[in-house]
Amino acid sequence: MYREVSDRIRAIFADYTDLIEPLSLDEAYLDVTEDIRGLGTAAAIAEEIRARIRADTGLTASAGVSYNKFIAKLASDQNKPDGICIITPKRGAAFVQSLPVKRFHGVGPVTAQKMERLGILTGADLYGMTLAFLQAHFGSYADYLYGAARGIDHRPVRVNRAAKSVGAERTFETNLTTAEDLRAALHRVADAAWVRIERHGTRGRTVTLKLRHADFRTITRARSSQAPVTDKAAFLSAGLDLLMAQLPVPDGVRLLGLTLSGIMGEDDEIQPSLL
Repeated sequence: MYREVSDRIRAIFADYTDLIEPLSLDEAYLDVTEDIRGLGTAAAIAEEIRARIRADTGLTASAGVSYNKFIAKLASDQNKPDGICIITPKRGAAFVQSLPVKRFHGVGPVTAQKMERLGILTGADLYGMTLAFLQAHFGSYADYLYGAARGIDHRPVRVNRAAKSVGAERTFETNLTTAEDLRAALHRVADAAWVRIERHGTRGRTVTLKLRHADFRTITRARSSQAPVTDKAAFLSAGLDLLMAQLPVPDGVRLLGLTLSGIMGEDDEIQPSLL
């Protein structure tokens, strides 16, 4: 169940960025420098993601919004279990220096105890230490600590593994019951998915439809082909065929998703179609 819910939350994340670095089943870094949905600010993106998580899973979610990973992680813990904390670059150093070092991500109990013996209890205490002092006591970890105390962290968001599928899904405010409404909704889902597929430069052979009924019963149906799906029309056509095979749905549909999988690498050979 944890894995299923985690996958649903990650699917929501993927509607806003391809740069996702999971930390655990229920936590991740997202780089939203590229505002692909045109929401205007990182805070607006975070609020929409939180709202969608609640709508789709019934769970609360907290978010930290900032200009680097270190401070975003600290901020995400600030207003749990259902809040948001925004730390701008001007506030970054002061925010870090106001916190106990034992809250710093990467400072475990052993390191925290060592810092306490050295008189380092807060970010402000850490800020007061020279780089040479930190190097003498913490070795290669010193550079990270020295920067962290000043609100500096240059680590990029790292995507840990290649995507096994690329797509999009949408949860609806009201359940959809008619074929016309469902087809129109799937068109919009396919449009959103294809933007991501093109951005990835993805080629795949399997189109998968995800359909969640009003009672939360969820099904997936897939169609594979020998040749890769190379255009949105073919992608949508396969999705519509899968959708029409599930009608009628008198209880209504609350979520539709469409993904492309069977991902091919650059070295995979495309076999010509035989007509």
